[in-house]
Amino acid sequence: MLEGGRGFLKSVSLRKAKGLMDRKSLRGHAFRGLFYKKGGLIMGRMFKNFGKQGMKIGTAMLAVALVASGCGGSGNGGKDTAKKLESLDGRYTPSADQPAWQLDTKKETTDLTWYVNADWWNTDFGNDVVTKKIKEDLNINIKFIKGDDTKLNTFFAGGEMPDLITVFDSNSPVVQKAASWALPLNDLAEQYDPYFNKVAAEDTLKWFQLSDGKTYGYPNYSNTQADYDSGNIPAKTAFVIRKDVYEALGSPSFGTPAEFKSMMDKIKTSFPDLIPFGFNSIGTGTGSLGDVLQDFLGVPLEDKDGKFYNRNLDEDYLAWLKTLNETYRSGDISDDSFADDGPAFEEKVKSGKYATMLLDGTPQQGGNLQIFMSGNPGKEYIAIDGPQSTVGNAPTLNQSGITGWMISFITKKCKDPAKAIQIFTYLLSDEGQMLMNYGIEGETYKINDQGKVELLPEVKDLQLNNADKFKKDYRMGEFMFFGHDKHKALSDDAFPESIKQMQEWGKGKLKPHFILENINPAQGTPEARSLTAIDTTWNTTLVSLIRSKSDDEFNATLDSYKSFLEQNNWDKIAAVRTEKMQANKDKLGLK
Repeated sequence: MLEGGRGFLKSVSLRKAKGLMDRKSLRGHAFRGLFYKKGGLIMGRMFKNFGKQGMKIGTAMLAVALVASGCGGSGNGGKDTAKKLESLDGRYTPSADQPAWQLDTKKETTDLTWYVNADWWNTDFGNDVVTKKIKEDLNINIKFIKGDDTKLNTFFAGGEMPDLITVFDSNSPVVQKAASWALPLNDLAEQYDPYFNKVAAEDTLKWFQLSDGKTYGYPNYSNTQADYDSGNIPAKTAFVIRKDVYEALGSPSFGTPAEFKSMMDKIKTSFPDLIPFGFNSIGTGTGSLGDVLQDFLGVPLEDKDGKFYNRNLDEDYLAWLKTLNETYRSGDISDDSFADDGPAFEEKVKSGKYATMLLDGTPQQGGNLQIFMSGNPGKEYIAIDGPQSTVGNAPTLNQSGITGWMISFITKKCKDPAKAIQIFTYLLSDEGQMLMNYGIEGETYKINDQGKVELLPEVKDLQLNNADKFKKDYRMGEFMFFGHDKHKALSDDAFPESIKQMQEWGKGKLKPHFILENINPAQGTPEARSLTAIDTTWNTTLVSLIRSKSDDEFNATLDSYKSFLEQNNWDKIAAVRTEKMQANKDKLGLK
């Protein structure tokens, strides 16, 4: 799979992609799909042109200035959006019981421009099974435009606004000031397509409400508490081991620090050609050794008083970092693992080079894992319990939260807002979701005797053996606006065989991290600037801790990080986060 998730995610790619995005809202869901073999490789490369840190800061500052001044004069705070909505002029009579796209009598094709704030986005439309069907059903033609923050800001600096805009940072000024440049979905639904309210999640709409009580954007992969409770959201994190290695060692436990170190030494001796332990590409981030490992160990999300908790300094987590340091000093963690970029990591996954891995974004690596599985029967990677909390905490694995990612808006300059909200309704509906996930019944899939969606043999074969052609001809699982995990549960073909056992292992181990979403200080504040420095310092500190040459060096590195916190407004940052956590709890009705 491509993903979702929305993970995978190579922290370096994430950070380049998001600029100043909240990585918790993205981790695991940045491009989901039916296991596309090269998905991880594309995700490792796709953000490479997002610019250096200086450009990020400059464009972020520009965005703040433009949005604060009304986005280039294109809006008025959203106060008169209702009277700006044009009449339907008899095209159709909106109904709460039937989607407007089925009622619309407009004969001419509607041409719309849709800007997606990502250089990697596939701008093709109308040539594959999925988008060709969308084009026919809605009688539309979409011209996709792609770019980065610099291009996005040109729209607000006086450039011609597109009809629709998709961005990725829910905390950005562009999103927070959407009332100045976007149309409220509530008003659009009321006037043009009441059926929208039947397919949109009420909790998600409430979560994205601005201070005026209206919602302007809707995300991909927004999981509510009900979604988590349904059991249809698969885990995307696992500690995996090659099956042949596991069996040769006698199916051992890796649960305690002592067991972990002992098994790594045995792997090095018994399988000298393998790297004993691997993890997601680190780059400028933490790979799967930061909050991913913390979730694996069940590190608390808040302190006993319900306040923000610095999970990086949790004693249980630090005990395992010390274990990884000792493992590194024993030669069981390769220096290359800290330098490998996404593609280099994925090549090692594809070739089975790692004996064990703490792997985040299993759907994204599904294609690579499938390649190794298909070519090496009996050696495939399997999930086992792996490292466990030293204080008895159960895993609290994360998935996409209620914020989701890839948030889409309809701008005030939209040529046909009625048709635009129809697109939202269509893609959010079961009909649209089935199309984007599985294509067209009878043409790409059938419903089998068990009531499950089953890809037709020729489609399945193409998916498994010619991912590039599958992507070009079908695009199923890639064109996923407003995608959702619940539709994956309808088919055994939604995920590759290579990760199904990993997902089975993860059942019951997911815990929503809603309270930690969007809690960073507002951009442009002293606390936000301090947090950027702290995050960067933590990323380098984590690597230095694991690569310390002695216990003394480990402790000195940790002490230096703690001092850095004290010198950079950490108490104020924690206070802001605590306040925002409480606001999240209020939104969710939590105590």
